[in-house]
This record gives sequence, C-alpha cells and structure tokens, in this order.
Amino acid sequence: MAASPQPASRMQWLFGAMALPRGWRLGAGPIIAAIVLAIIVVLSVLAPLIVPHDPMAIDALQRLKGPSETYPLGTDAYGRDVLSRVITGGRVSLFIGISAAIVSVLIGLLIGLVSGFFRMADAIIMRIMDSLMAIPSILLAIALVALNGPSIWSVMGAITIPEIPRVVRLVRSVVLSAREEPYVEAAIALGSSMPKILWQHLMPNTLAPLIVQGTYICASAILTEAILSFLGAGVSTEIPTWGNIMAEGRVYFQLKPSLIFWPGLMLSLCILSINLLGDTARDMLDPRLKKREG
Repeated sequence: MAASPQPASRMQWLFGAMALPRGWRLGAGPIIAAIVLAIIVVLSVLAPLIVPHDPMAIDALQRLKGPSETYPLGTDAYGRDVLSRVITGGRVSLFIGISAAIVSVLIGLLIGLVSGFFRMADAIIMRIMDSLMAIPSILLAIALVALNGPSIWSVMGAITIPEIPRVVRLVRSVVLSAREEPYVEAAIALGSSMPKILWQHLMPNTLAPLIVQGTYICASAILTEAILSFLGAGVSTEIPTWGNIMAEGRVYFQLKPSLIFWPGLMLSLCILSINLLGDTARDMLDPRLKKREG
C-alpha cells in the first residue's frame, strides 16, 4: 500500500500546480496590483452588504464631521458617511469601465475583422474611424452626454464610441499581416467560408493584443467617467461615484481635503493597478518580448 503524501510534498505539489508557464515571471508589482484591484472589486460588489451607513442618508446635524468610531472617514457637507460613499462609488465606476471595455472590444473586433480582410470595405471603414478619432474623446463624450442627458448608459455610450476606432485599427493591423499567412491562403484555396476564415483562422490572432487593449480601455473609461462627473457632465449627482464625490467635495477642499483625498486615492489605486496588470499581460503575451528575453 502506497504511503500517503507528506505535508511538505503536498505543499510542493500545490505550488507546482499554481506555477506560471515557463518564461512567465511575475514581480512584486503585478502581484500587489492584483491584490489591490481584487480588494477594490470585492468591496464595490459587496458594498450594499458591508457599508456601515446608507450612502444616500442625509443628516444635517452630522455635516463635515471628522473621523470617529461612527464615521471612520468623517462626513460630507450633507452629513453622509464618506466611507460608505467611497465604497459604493466604486460600483458605478467599475461597471462603466468594464462595460465600456467589453462593448468597445467586441464591436471593434467585428469591424476590424471586416476592414482588415475585405479590401473594398477597408477604405470606407477606416475613413469613418479616422473621422471619429479626429474628435477629442472628452469633447465627444461631453457632447453625447449633453444630448442624451446624464445617466449611466449615456456616459457608457459616450466613453465607448471614442474607443472603438482604436480597437478597429489594432484588429485591422493584426488581420492585415495574418491574412498573408500560408494557412489562411490554404483555407481560401480549399473554399472555406468567409465567416469560418474570420473566426477560426484570423480572430484567434487578435485575442492577445485585445486582452491588453481591453485593460487600457477599462482604466481610461474609469478615469473618463470620473472626469465627466467632476465636470458635471457625467452620471447624475444623486448617484455616488468617485467623480461625483470629488466634485461635491471640491467646494470644501480647504476646510476638509479628505473629501477629495479618499475617492481620489481609490480612483488612482484602481487605475494604476489595471494599467500595471495590462503592462504585465502585454509582456507575457507579446512573442517578440519573449524572444528578446530568451
């Protein structure tokens, strides 16, 4: 009868199963970024269950109070708990960032595949994309929000539309080089249908750069939402977001700087973590960097 594995052997097996593929090395920075981002996401998702107070509850008698046992980060100008509002504010900001990244990547992938493979459609599509990229994204977002009114969906659409041309150009560049490969030419010679060629032969080549681009879009969307809310052109001020919290606190900045510091800190940590993980994903998925290291 075989002996049961010793505790040390079990730990070795566990760390071996969790090990990254050869050539994939993570430093302390990406690990810390992943932990910080995971904490922010968990706090935001579980906000209704863990916040100590209602983030919308107004108490005029408790306005602009300092940190205490009841209010660990103090209160704002309306007597609302700052800690509860900062935690809850991450829900909307992360939802808009993740949604904008997913939608822009999916739409950009479809358009980019068509543009890169079909030469006749390429000229028309790229001129439209160039026209959209010629407009500053912030100005376009402000214009779209002004037309449709302040809401989560308006802000998400205003952020998504300027990001689509960047994804289209990325996918198009990958498809232009991949369609000249022998396996694509062989699939065309064998009479494979165009949808099959696009999805089975060309689309897999775009996944690695799209994952990296999606992280940057997510970080950019979170920052853009905060900018729009801070300027009063974003989500309704009744909804707590990091941008709205900072916009309300700027009036009292000299009296109580923490009203801007805490949501600004959460926003900075979130964007920094996402960008750092995006850089790590790029280093892992880019074959040219692997060859250079090898």
